[in-house]
Amino acid sequence: MPRIYLSPSLQEFNPYVNGGNEEYYMNLVADAMEPYLRASGIDFVRNDPEMTLRQAINESNAGNYDLHLALHSNASPASTAGQNQGADVYYYTTSQNGKRFADIIANNYEDIYPRSVDVLPTTSLAEVRDTNAPAVLIETAFHDNTQDADWIRNNIDNIARSLSQSVAEYLGVPFVEPNS
Repeated sequence: MPRIYLSPSLQEFNPYVNGGNEEYYMNLVADAMEPYLRASGIDFVRNDPEMTLRQAINESNAGNYDLHLALHSNASPASTAGQNQGADVYYYTTSQNGKRFADIIANNYEDIYPRSVDVLPTTSLAEVRDTNAPAVLIETAFHDNTQDADWIRNNIDNIARSLSQSVAEYLGVPFVEPNS
């Protein structure tokens, strides 16, 4: 059975416009992914919101995972706060499997997200650089932009379904809708 490490943001300190925070909303996305992953026969382990990022990376590396998926939302620098929109999908520069997974996520995410979705290589994000499994970090939208933050709030299940479908596609397993 394929296994993934699901890593919703640990950043409780990142506030959303009009309430809530990044950790809260990304954990809602992870919660909503669970039934899709189970129905599709994909085993998963999730980080604990009380962990540090290093602990989550170490836990991921201690397991035998086919993928590591980090769930985040973005914020602009102070000089452009609230002005940016879009989704970014990051992978480690030298990881061909990470790039393939990032491309699958972006392709599926474009079907639900009304703005740009960019696939970006990185060497600076520890969660994609330091994990043993192919890893992707998605910035689902900008939580400091009112339209994007509202879009996240109103599309938790759509985000979860799209990401779960992407995981299944990457792993080569059939995507199965959970029973209602």
